[in-house]
Amino acid sequence: MAEEFTARVVIVWHPSAVAVGYTPVIHVHTASVASRITEIVAKLDPRTGNPVEQHPQFLKAGDTAIVKFKPIKPLVIEKFSDFPQLGRFAMRDMGRTIGIGVVVDVKPAKVEVKK
Repeated sequence: MAEEFTARVVIVWHPSAVAVGYTPVIHVHTASVASRITEIVAKLDPRTGNPVEQHPQFLKAGDTAIVKFKPIKPLVIEKFSDFPQLGRFAMRDMGRTIGIGVVVDVKPAKVEVKK
């Protein structure tokens, strides 16, 4: 389970802008979990993948970025490089797909084992 994960996302559609605090529903494998954006690390050039702006205030339709998410409920997710099927996701809100992404890093949640 992930406490937090970092992903490379492409914003496909949004009526205004996506900023820190925005909480879309993440659809990954069969799970659908609301996840809050905790940090927009960098906006990327969509052609090269190189950073063009560090810590932008917001993202709009067509932008590609590295973003950190914190799931509201427990979520099983993996790095795309380790397990492609569990590393791709869609961001949905307002009945539409807001963005798509691939997971680049996962901070595992601390799980207590009950005896």
